[in-house]
Amino acid sequence: MRVVLDTNIVLAAVSRRSPFRAVLDAWERGAYDLCVSTEVLLEYEEKLRDNFGPVVADLTVAAFLAKPDTRRITIYYAHRLISSDPDDDKFVNCALWANAHYLVTNDRHFRALQGLIFPKLTVVTMQQFQEILAIS
Repeated sequence: MRVVLDTNIVLAAVSRRSPFRAVLDAWERGAYDLCVSTEVLLEYEEKLRDNFGPVVADLTVAAFLAKPDTRRITIYYAHRLISSDPDDDKFVNCALWANAHYLVTNDRHFRALQGLIFPKLTVVTMQQFQEILAIS
């Protein structure tokens, strides 16, 4: 299973004490492949640094890059689908080029993708993804 995690999901799950930690624990166990582009990794690093400090940011990004269940995705064409927050398009493009099964986010801006015939993406919330992982 190929998955793109929005930054809000990574931030919510990175702490070992987080009730959402199961999302990253599942990746560590090999339950899914985490798909990331350079832009996505840079945003992870920036937001982790702002919220948890440079050590956590560096260690988390290094873990993402070191694990074979992380797929580095190259974006050849950038779609512009989220007009209310164009910065979110980096996750959409990563998911499209990765042919991801899920884009996981709690960001309401991604609702703009509902009902799109093309390109088709399956966007789920953190709670929905935790349910998917429990079934898998």
